[in-house]
Amino acid sequence: MRRLPLLLLPLLAGLRPAPGEPEPAEAAPSGAQCLEHDCFAVFWAPLPFAAASAACERHGGHLMTVRSTVAEDAIALLLQNRGGRLWLGLRLATPCTEPAQRLRGFQWVTGDSRTDYANWQPSGRSCGSRCATVSRELRWEERGCEEPADGFLCEYNYPDSCPRLPPADGLPAAYRTPFGVRGGDFLALPPGSTALIPALGLELRCAAASGGGGLRWGRAEPGAWPCRLAGGGCEGSCAEPGGRPSCSCPAGKALGPDGRGCASPCAGAPCQHHCVPNGDTFLCMCEAGYQLAPDRSSCEDVDDCAVSPGLCEQACLNTEGGFECRCHHGYEMVEGRCQPVSSCYAAPCEHRCEDVPGGYRCSCMPGYAVHPQEPARCVLYCDRSQCPAECNSNTHSCYCPEGFVLDEASSNDTVFCVDIDECEMDFCDHNCTNQPGSYACHCTDGYVLVDRNHCQETQTEDGGGSSGDFELWTPVPSRGPPKMEHLHPGALVGIAMGVLCAALVLLAVGYHLAKKRCRPPTSMDYKCGSPHEKEMGLQQVTTGCAASGQKL
Repeated sequence: MRRLPLLLLPLLAGLRPAPGEPEPAEAAPSGAQCLEHDCFAVFWAPLPFAAASAACERHGGHLMTVRSTVAEDAIALLLQNRGGRLWLGLRLATPCTEPAQRLRGFQWVTGDSRTDYANWQPSGRSCGSRCATVSRELRWEERGCEEPADGFLCEYNYPDSCPRLPPADGLPAAYRTPFGVRGGDFLALPPGSTALIPALGLELRCAAASGGGGLRWGRAEPGAWPCRLAGGGCEGSCAEPGGRPSCSCPAGKALGPDGRGCASPCAGAPCQHHCVPNGDTFLCMCEAGYQLAPDRSSCEDVDDCAVSPGLCEQACLNTEGGFECRCHHGYEMVEGRCQPVSSCYAAPCEHRCEDVPGGYRCSCMPGYAVHPQEPARCVLYCDRSQCPAECNSNTHSCYCPEGFVLDEASSNDTVFCVDIDECEMDFCDHNCTNQPGSYACHCTDGYVLVDRNHCQETQTEDGGGSSGDFELWTPVPSRGPPKMEHLHPGALVGIAMGVLCAALVLLAVGYHLAKKRCRPPTSMDYKCGSPHEKEMGLQQVTTGCAASGQKL
């Protein structure tokens, strides 16, 4: 079990009002115990619970909570075997008490029920407005809250405290706490406490040091007091050259505004960014991207883009304390470098995409080809008369490119697509060439293909059509015929003789032909009718070709 140090016992001797001083109008503490962060005070005044709680709160405290044996030891020291009942900070939070619980349904005035300690006087279950008191035997007893007790215990909590001043010959000190307790044997004092040294006519106060670092004894007047009392209050060293006390600080520090504390020369320096101690003075420095302004304390931005033109690959933008590299239109920043923006990011290609100057180009995976009308789409493609079909094992269906059909005779392992011979379907007017998945029509000479299947006769310049036969061509003389001249008489005789000979030749030929066609009849002869008729007659006939008057 933890106990308070025995050094706290002499504290109570000097904690009573000085003899001959008038009693204050309000309840005054009769004694106190202070630790590093907590003070406990006892007030002997017959008050009900609510009035006692208000008296503690007037000085920033509350009725005492007893959560451990440390607080129990403090109560024992404060009571000093004096009889009576003192209010604790416990009040019933339920309609009736619960004897089975550690706090019996009571709650601390701080609003919680946390505790590691309880010391109740045995009692039964009770109801109503109930509070708790503690006796000289340190037993907790239930009591009606409206009934006055013999006194009450207050608790004050602080984040820090000042140690008592070190003893000095002939310089006793008297202390006073913010809640009104006076004495000379405190081990720790809360902030706001005062220390009076009558031999020096000096009054010190426990307050936060001007340079930080916690609570210190000090005064409003700057400078050191006599060095024999707590080193003159100097954080560094105290000296009295010429009988006048003064403080000094170690290297790298300077005296603070109070003339006693030591602080870095940069404490309170007007530097905007950084301060660097320089002996007993300081230097201001700026972060990267800034430079010291003419006042040598503030910092101004440096235009990095103007100072170093080659910082960025394409474009540089100055910012507060730095810069940003940016890229021109059509480029993007990739790992600190400007790279061309790929057109394929937004391209609608089904399979593959390739960046080309000014845009992109779609391509397809093997077994596919770019759709002729929609370049972003890919369709099944086969450049042979037979290719494996594309089959889906989930749906058990197979697909062929356009112009192909599934081969029903394919094996179970592989299904093939075979080319459709469109030329057998007589799509073309004239000639047809079958191709994998397609066909091509051709026209004969004199015709032209007007669509995929039909041919049209070629039109000539005069609008007429060409039959395909040769046309007659009449040559045009390059010069006119010679003019008619008078013929010589010998030439006329020659011409007449030539005409006569020609007539004789024609006459001879005619005679020969007539003789051959109409020779004398016999007992068996053909008719002289149509040359295609071969009727044989046994009777005599009279030829219609005999000379007139001739008889057989």
